Amino acid sequence: MIGSLRGTLIEKSPTQVLVDVNGIGFALHIPLSTYEALPATGAPVTLLTHLHVREDALQLYGFAGAVERSMFRMLIEVNGIGPRMAQSILSGISVADLRACLASGNVAALMSIPGIGRKLAERLSLELRDKVTRMESDTERPGSPPDTQAHNRAEALLALTSLGYPRAVAEKALRGALQELGDGATTVEVLLKAALRHASR
Repeated sequence: MIGSLRGTLIEKSPTQVLVDVNGIGFALHIPLSTYEALPATGAPVTLLTHLHVREDALQLYGFAGAVERSMFRMLIEVNGIGPRMAQSILSGISVADLRACLASGNVAALMSIPGIGRKLAERLSLELRDKVTRMESDTERPGSPPDTQAHNRAEALLALTSLGYPRAVAEKALRGALQELGDGATTVEVLLKAALRHASR
């Protein structure tokens, strides 16, 4: 089992990378969240991996972090979701926002992810809610306050898309709003107002 790769980043795209490891080029499928965390081509890179075995092929998936890979593995355990669909889901929403949606049973927010209909959103919520809650408990640092920011981002994103903003525009506006507001805790209303200002620019 290949658990991780460390080498030189030769090529990268939003869905795939090529990593040279001691003269051997490994092609890995990646979600968009991993692509955004990659260094420039030619730089050293380390990726956690998941090897998916099919009758006709071996497919290697790469991830920037352990939480991202854990979420991918949870997703592919759900009936009807294969690795390509899981890759697409992680490309359409951040891991933090996905965890928040699953933990709160926010079916409407899950349906805003490209390729996710109501039945699949309900199945995801039903099958993964408890697992995600345990995952959050395991990764929470002792004494740290509850993290509501991921939930607030998911709610604000849903509100923006409901107002007719394309998802890409809404996500860009939210990133701008979060940079403006800083890391401090805020409400959905404050976050949404700031995002609307950025969306209208």
